[in-house]
Amino acid sequence: MSESARPQRPRRSCLAVPGSNPRFLEKAQGLPADQVFLDLEDACAPLAKPEARHTIVKFLNEGDWTGKARVVRVNDWTTEWTYRDVVTVVEGAGPNLDCIMLPKVQNAAQVQALDLLLTQIEKTMGFEVGRIGIEAQIENAAGLVNVDEIAAASPRLETIIFGPADFMASINMKSLVVGALIPGYPADPYHYILMRILMAARMHNLQAIDGPFLQIRDVDAFREVAGRSAALGFDGKWVLHPGQVEAANEIYSPSQEDYDHAELILDAYDYCTSEAGGKKGSAMLGDEMIDEASRKMALVVAGKGRAAGMARTTSFEVPEA
Repeated sequence: MSESARPQRPRRSCLAVPGSNPRFLEKAQGLPADQVFLDLEDACAPLAKPEARHTIVKFLNEGDWTGKARVVRVNDWTTEWTYRDVVTVVEGAGPNLDCIMLPKVQNAAQVQALDLLLTQIEKTMGFEVGRIGIEAQIENAAGLVNVDEIAAASPRLETIIFGPADFMASINMKSLVVGALIPGYPADPYHYILMRILMAARMHNLQAIDGPFLQIRDVDAFREVAGRSAALGFDGKWVLHPGQVEAANEIYSPSQEDYDHAELILDAYDYCTSEAGGKKGSAMLGDEMIDEASRKMALVVAGKGRAAGMARTTSFEVPEA
């Protein structure tokens, strides 16, 4: 599958579910998350990983994941578990799997190694080659420094993800609260990291996903943290608790007012550039001048609204001559 043909799946809310917990795997199917990733890495104790692989295969094949992107996070390449994670899960449930998430990515070669392994499995099993995507998680300084080459590493790539907890530890950040501002520091300590990831992702038409906020019962604080990456242009955020799902879906969708306005801009621009509209390069929409740049901005907001299933509450009216 070519880079241009890769699906742009909704990922406003990316729900983490331990692959070793059948009760959580069952419950996750009924939650309104855009994406669910079944975790073989940090959420699984080392002794639980082998059995968890088979549990994940069972739930992918037998569960009802309608409306959700189905992802499995494997262990990173520095461990002894990675290849067996990929082989067991993809051979066992490949047709019911959308992406493999690779954590702690430090360079392009690690993404390319996963791509090659996926291709070999797909050919062996008779699956469509290239259909399964890759999500790359940036969790340390090396990954961030190399994020441009990582983003260009494979046509399977769909997202670049910020992993804050491991990242904070890797740079000796003086905080134990993941994702929140740090007392005594007069700015957002994650701003550079988020923007760096966002630029690399957009350079290669990938989605950018913010990492988790661990104070799972403080939804107001989650909203505050998520609002910062949403304002920059991130497509979604990890959620660790059902209470965070609805908040993420709301925050990473446009407001109804903004969505309606974006659709009106697109309609008005289409009209003004048409024969009937006078073939003009710009026009007025109420008190606002719109042009090609306005159209591009409106396409972003309208695209997010459409992906979220939003419905218009206004309609364009051709201006009187």
